[in-house]
Amino acid sequence: MKFAVIVFPGSNCDRDMYHAVKGVLGEEADLVWYQNSNLENYDGILLPGGFSYGDYLRSGAVAATSDVMNQVREQAAKGKPVLGVCNGFQILTESGLLPGALMRNRKLSFMCHQEELVVENNQTIFTSGYAKGEVVRYPIAHGEGNYFCDAETLADLKKNNQIVFTYKNNPNGSTYDIAGITNKEGNVLGMMPHPERAVEALLGSYDGLKLFQSIVKNWRESYYVANA
Repeated sequence: MKFAVIVFPGSNCDRDMYHAVKGVLGEEADLVWYQNSNLENYDGILLPGGFSYGDYLRSGAVAATSDVMNQVREQAAKGKPVLGVCNGFQILTESGLLPGALMRNRKLSFMCHQEELVVENNQTIFTSGYAKGEVVRYPIAHGEGNYFCDAETLADLKKNNQIVFTYKNNPNGSTYDIAGITNKEGNVLGMMPHPERAVEALLGSYDGLKLFQSIVKNWRESYYVANA
């Protein structure tokens, strides 16, 4: 499987993401500069964390208007897996690929520590390697990770089983303790915690490795079925 790790001006978790899929998982991966992007030949797209464009206007707002996001939309519409982490999640909401918005943390301060998450939906291409209700540990590192949506959107998220991860102890004020959601089709996941920083015991947790393994496993199964 070949991943594109999209790099915007200000991205600072792109190498972490690259290392997770290339160095640890052993899959193909390229760091793809947002201006030189052709995503047609990639099997999965990763939007890393960081501070794209210095978080001017709103976090992810400028990156969401870039030409590469039109390509991301096209590839997502074809069913390819798209994962946005932290700033990547913010970009996905700003670009309309996911509902809701990310606001300032409840205590208005940057937070950087390990958090326990609950796997609410293990029937996605991202979480099939987990058990439903499993508690995992990922680090968070954000100042604007407070997920917000209106009551109607929340009802839709629940109805369509789009809430994938929740915080066990909500650190930032997110609506319904939400830490990660998918689109209705289930192939676009946005989350604030960092699975790419939880792929080796040296990092304090390797719970995030299952997420990347799940993507690869499901892609291979669908690829072999399509080419049988």
